[in-house]
Amino acid sequence: MSASYRPKTALARAVHAVEETVIATLLGLMALVTFVNVVLRYGFNSGLIWGLELTLVLFAWLVLFGIAYGFKITMHLGVDAVINMLGHGPRRLMAFLALAVCMAYALLLMKGAYDYWAPYANLAPTTGRWFPTGFEDMKPWDYRGYVPTERIPMPEILRAPLEYLFLPEGEDPYEKLPVALPYTMIPFAVALMLYRLLQAGWRIVTGRQEGLIVSHEAEDAVEEVAAERGN
Repeated sequence: MSASYRPKTALARAVHAVEETVIATLLGLMALVTFVNVVLRYGFNSGLIWGLELTLVLFAWLVLFGIAYGFKITMHLGVDAVINMLGHGPRRLMAFLALAVCMAYALLLMKGAYDYWAPYANLAPTTGRWFPTGFEDMKPWDYRGYVPTERIPMPEILRAPLEYLFLPEGEDPYEKLPVALPYTMIPFAVALMLYRLLQAGWRIVTGRQEGLIVSHEAEDAVEEVAAERGN
């Protein structure tokens, strides 16, 4: 946990624990699937045919979810040598400028993320080049929620709800997991990123945070070594 972030309420602690559990689970599953595949390949001349694709999905989820988590605990790295030379007022102004740039980028990313995911979930993408101005008219042949992953099998426990959500009427049942499910993390993670940026902005407004850059890994490491040698 970042030294600058300490959840104060029971709800905040619970949410923080859930987020850390999700990240640890994704990382653990990646390691487990990779390890099992190595054992099967070199020990039994076999393997999980869907292992690589699942690992790639888990890695993408880990990265996307981790970006929002990094904004929350202010662990994204940045160069603040010039900012540290400024006074309190200009430094605060630069913090709002950086926040505005990040928010604008995240809003553009949100539109792109939704528009990319929506057709796979049988939803209409938005219109407009930069910002959404409405929703496109979907034709029957535009629906492609039946697109499956290449090799990840459909878990039977998920078959009924996923086919209800993503399978167009009259289409054959899935044999593989629909791509709409792993792609859901794209708009979800960007929306969570926007929420974390709004939280960071509120902390800057209320004076509880100076900017988006709070992590100084090298300095922290030096301080830890100095403290250990001092003890």
